Amino acid sequence: MILVTGGTGLVGAHLLFKLVNTNQNVRAIYRNERKFGNVKSVFSCYTNDVETLFNKIDWVEADILDIPALSEAFKGVTKVYHCAAFVSFEPDKYGVLKKTNVEGTANIVNLALQHQIEKLCYVSSIATLGDELNNKPITEATIYNPESDNSVYAITKYGGEMEVWRATQEGLNAVIVNPGLILGPGIWRYGTGNFFKRAQKGIAYYTSGTVGLVFVNDVVTVMLQLMESTITNERFVLVAENWRYKNFLQALATSVNGKLPEKMAKPWLLNLAWRFDWFLSKITGKRRQLTKHLVVSLTTDTFYESDKIKKALDFKFTSIDETIAKIGAIYLKQD
Repeated sequence: MILVTGGTGLVGAHLLFKLVNTNQNVRAIYRNERKFGNVKSVFSCYTNDVETLFNKIDWVEADILDIPALSEAFKGVTKVYHCAAFVSFEPDKYGVLKKTNVEGTANIVNLALQHQIEKLCYVSSIATLGDELNNKPITEATIYNPESDNSVYAITKYGGEMEVWRATQEGLNAVIVNPGLILGPGIWRYGTGNFFKRAQKGIAYYTSGTVGLVFVNDVVTVMLQLMESTITNERFVLVAENWRYKNFLQALATSVNGKLPEKMAKPWLLNLAWRFDWFLSKITGKRRQLTKHLVVSLTTDTFYESDKIKKALDFKFTSIDETIAKIGAIYLKQD
C-alpha cells in the first residue's frame, strides 16, 4: 500500500492519477471533502473516467498533526509520498507554517520509522537552497544559510528537510525533491493554475527577476522513478528552465489568448506596494498579497541547475514553452 499526503493539492493529485493508472494500491489522507473537487478537476484534464479512478483511492480522513488518525492511515503502508505542506510568505503565518511543515513532517517520518516503511519521498522546495556564490547556478550542494533573511516559508520547509534527514540517521530510506515553481492544470482558483486565469483577464505588469520553472508531470515522474530506484538519502533540484518573469507572463498570456504585459513594475514601486499591503492587512485583516520576501524573489535574478537528476535517472524535462502551451490549452477547454 502506498500512502500519499497532500493528495488534494496540485502535486498530490497528479501523483494519485499516475498511481491509480498503474493499478497501484493507493491510500490518501484528506482534511476536507470539499477539496476532492481539486482531485477530480485534475483527473478530468487527462481522462473522462474520473469517478472510476477517483474511487480506486482509499481515502482516509486525517490531519498530519493528528497522530492517532495518522497511525490508522499508516497501517499496511510500504511507501510514503509526503506532499502535504502549507505555503505562505506572510510573516504572521509562521506558527501555522511551523506546525504543518515541520511538526507535521516530523509526525510523518516518525510513523514511517515506526511502521518500517520501505521508502519515503518528501516534496520540499528550492526555497530551502542557499544563495548563489560567484555567479554560479544554485544546486543541491548550495548550502542553506540560516543567517540570511529567509522567508518564513523557506525556514519551515528547511525545518521539514531536517526532520527527514534526522529520520534517515535513524534508519529511514528517503529521497527529497526540491522543485521550482510547479506549473500544472486542474486547480485554477489558486496556486500556479490561477496564473492562467489571471493572464486571460490581463496582467498589466511584469517584474525584473527570474524564476525556475518545472512541469508538474515531470515532478511526479521523477518522484515515482526515484522511489523505484535504489537511490536513497539524496535530494534533487527539479527546475526545467530559468525564465525571466517578462517572458513567463507573456507566454502565459499567449497560451490563453490574453493581453501581453508590456510594463515593468519598478523595484522601488514594489517596495512601496508591499509596505502599503502590510498596512492594509493590519486595518482590514485581509491576507497579504505582497510581502518583502516575495518582492525580493520577483526582482532577483536567480538560476538553478538540475544536472544531478538528469544524470541519476537519465531524465529529460519537458520544455517550458511546451508546458505552458499544454496547460493553457487545457484551461481554455475547461473554462
